[in-house]
Amino acid sequence: MTGDKSDLINYRIKRAKETLEDSQLLIERKRWNSAINRLYYSAFYAVIALLLNENHKTTTHNGVKSIFSEYFIKKNIIPQEFGKRYSQLFTW
Repeated sequence: MTGDKSDLINYRIKRAKETLEDSQLLIERKRWNSAINRLYYSAFYAVIALLLNENHKTTTHNGVKSIFSEYFIKKNIIPQEFGKRYSQLFTW
């Protein structure tokens, strides 16, 4: 993908929304494992957009989780409950 930072952030937000919609369809069909996978990726794309917006760079899923926790959860910018949910989706 080419473009500036805001284009990439918007792309990640769009992917997060589309992937969330996919998870809802899978939930309706009781496809739980696939739904959890899509929920995780929806959150992952949203967190990447947040990190990009704040100029944090990472290349791995563990890195995304770690930086998100360090800069947003531990500093209470985002409620700890959301951090716990993201971690649980990551684990599943």
